[in-house]
Amino acid sequence: MSINRRRFLQTTLSGAAVATLSGTALTACSPKSGNQEAEESKACCTAHANAELKISFQEGIAPGENLNEKFDFMETHGVVGFEPGGGRLGERVPEIKEALKGRNIQVSAICAGFKGFILSTDPAIRKECMDTMKEIITAAGELGSTGVIIVPAFNHQTPVLPHTQETRDFLCEQFNEMGNFAHQQGTTVIFEPLNRRECFYLRQVADAASLCRDINNPGVRCMGDFWHMTWEEASDKGAFISAGKEYLQHVHVASRKRRSMPGEDGDADNYIDGFKGLKMIGYDKYVSFECGCQGDRATVVPAALALLREQWEQA
Repeated sequence: MSINRRRFLQTTLSGAAVATLSGTALTACSPKSGNQEAEESKACCTAHANAELKISFQEGIAPGENLNEKFDFMETHGVVGFEPGGGRLGERVPEIKEALKGRNIQVSAICAGFKGFILSTDPAIRKECMDTMKEIITAAGELGSTGVIIVPAFNHQTPVLPHTQETRDFLCEQFNEMGNFAHQQGTTVIFEPLNRRECFYLRQVADAASLCRDINNPGVRCMGDFWHMTWEEASDKGAFISAGKEYLQHVHVASRKRRSMPGEDGDADNYIDGFKGLKMIGYDKYVSFECGCQGDRATVVPAALALLREQWEQA
């Protein structure tokens, strides 16, 4: 490829002139003042102080034959969040409210449960997704939930809209409608990125956060899942920081090889880097168990809780 020398010199000189005149450019390269460093340090310390490890369980995690037995176990072990599934949630609202009375447990996020998928090529399937999501969102609002988790499309759901800018714009429009409805109910909808074996469209926390930013709706937020992040993120800490406290609404956790209880995969189950990111942004929502179990829940679950609390302190 040939280079026009005169054009090259003109571009270089004009660029130098802009850099000379731009206080912003020069400031960005200048050493930080003592006041700047002090303010940043103060902000970081404030975020760390506000961060909190609030552990939540999905319904199948705690041992017990019914909700009351499960909640007894959770309270005994300091678990303060409950993440029910979204299927038929409206019918279960009275049951869940009754079981939670007088307890130090709140409903965290709602795990999916909707029908259809929003990126289907079939308008009827998209409508089914929107309608069933609104039913779950209404129940989530009644329960004081932090939000309803949704995946735009799983790999097995076909035919699906093409992976284009037009599809992204359409997704933003659909979630703006969904987010408006969620905000009216006092809750949110939560994008969940998955690993590429389950979902190709949305795989990284930063991608989900960028959708939240572009939609710019208080009813639309995102989450991170340590299991999926194992395969998709270069840095757990960086992934959480990319969303920030504004957009990160929920976190899932599981062991990092078999998606079992944290600790059941040995040294692989290290969450310290991610916890550092959560502390840096002042995360104060829920970290919820979404996983299987290889051993006896009565002993494995308390051990998993101890591991997370120990690593949170180390972060």
